[in-house]
Amino acid sequence: MTAENEAALLSQVPTGLFIGGDWVDAEGGRTFDVRDPSTNKVILTIADASPADGIRALDAAVAAQESWAATPPRTRSEILRRAWELLQERKEDAALLMTLEMGKPLAEARGEVAYGGEFLRWFSEEAVRITGRYGINPEGTGRMVVSQRPVGPSFFITPWNFPLAMATRKIAPALAAGCTVVIKPPALTPLSTIFFVKLLEEAGLPKGVVNVVATTTSSKVSGPIIADPRLRKLSFTGSTEVGRALIAQAAQGVLRVSMELGGNAPFVVFEDADLDKAVEGAMAAKFRNIGQACTAANRFIVHESIAEEFADRVTERVTAMKIGRGTEDGVAIGPLIDGDAVAKAVELVTDAVDRGAVVRTGGSAIEGEGTFFEPTVVSDVQAGSDILREEIFGPVLAIATFRDEDEAVRLANDTEYGLVSYVYTQDLARGHRMIDRLETGMMGLNAGVVSNAAAPFGGVKQSGVGREGGFEGIHEYLSTKYTLIPAE
Repeated sequence: MTAENEAALLSQVPTGLFIGGDWVDAEGGRTFDVRDPSTNKVILTIADASPADGIRALDAAVAAQESWAATPPRTRSEILRRAWELLQERKEDAALLMTLEMGKPLAEARGEVAYGGEFLRWFSEEAVRITGRYGINPEGTGRMVVSQRPVGPSFFITPWNFPLAMATRKIAPALAAGCTVVIKPPALTPLSTIFFVKLLEEAGLPKGVVNVVATTTSSKVSGPIIADPRLRKLSFTGSTEVGRALIAQAAQGVLRVSMELGGNAPFVVFEDADLDKAVEGAMAAKFRNIGQACTAANRFIVHESIAEEFADRVTERVTAMKIGRGTEDGVAIGPLIDGDAVAKAVELVTDAVDRGAVVRTGGSAIEGEGTFFEPTVVSDVQAGSDILREEIFGPVLAIATFRDEDEAVRLANDTEYGLVSYVYTQDLARGHRMIDRLETGMMGLNAGVVSNAAAPFGGVKQSGVGREGGFEGIHEYLSTKYTLIPAE
């Protein structure tokens, strides 16, 4: 990949806010720099929205809501389908742009383009399948009509780690349901969202239906939008701490909320597991996206009889991983998103070692250009270690042990989070027991990756509320209306 290719792509990315169907400057001409985390060099300078810009975007969404809700479902469906087709045509550009702003290896960026695109295709099909029901009431005095209506103008706050898929996962069901949107992409990785919305524009999306306000002053821009009585829905993906604050703000207007929050995923390997599959699953569940995923396996809970062999085998794989800029051939580990992420990884590994853990490979920040941290395996992690309680969000595989099934369940459930779990066992009955006993909204049974556009994504406990994807995803943007028609 040449510098000329990168420059040519970046020249095609709009640098303004997208409000009411137009790419416009921010109030006062404010801008901010987007940087490549592998070099810390500026790759593009874009508009930096003010609170007034945020309200202008909501104005546009409100103005477009009635007409978009009245748009035939087939028309909404065809716009989403055309957006999916355009994304397929530009998939290499979308992947490269994502790698430049976020750092993930290009092969993984291509995977995200495919995954993110599926939400467009899936919800283009769901748009024409919104149903209700009709029937006689039990007393026989009238007919009941139950219908589904769009919730209304929606505000989305998306994270930096999956900058395309998190935008499509929220925008696609909202548009399918007939809702208009204001989206605030992350300041660290706004370009993928901007690129995608440009494709929506090319696909024929009417003016004002989707509006984009990138900003470096997130809370100042988001606060007035959330407080505006015209807003009907808030969806956020990010940390539990921020999610709690947003839920409190949303409560003032009794907004519908969808919250996909933090994770602390257990990866449980029983003594009867197929170790070849468990190691392969561990590599996918831990190191996908450089470990920067809410679904990343955070705690490897391995039966004591096989823990040493499991640790040896994953260490061999991790030691061989190539580190570098995501555009380079064969790179498996790109940079972490910023210096704070590197510092956190250092802190968690140091604490674990201080408490008795053993570093099998890696364990250190990499000096020089960019924000890199060595892919790491830490074994013999002791109870009470911060690495077992906090979301790592980095390429660190931490192994603890257990003796029996009850202890495995206790350790896996010993967290405020409940997003996803992974279990490896060849005992079918045990697998079914784990489905029932583990307190998570999703589970991979002998599988290290669970995300799919056709499946409901979301957690329990403090990992959030609501579901994205699947049949369930569109219902987050629909309100049920009941009408009684008296009998003659």
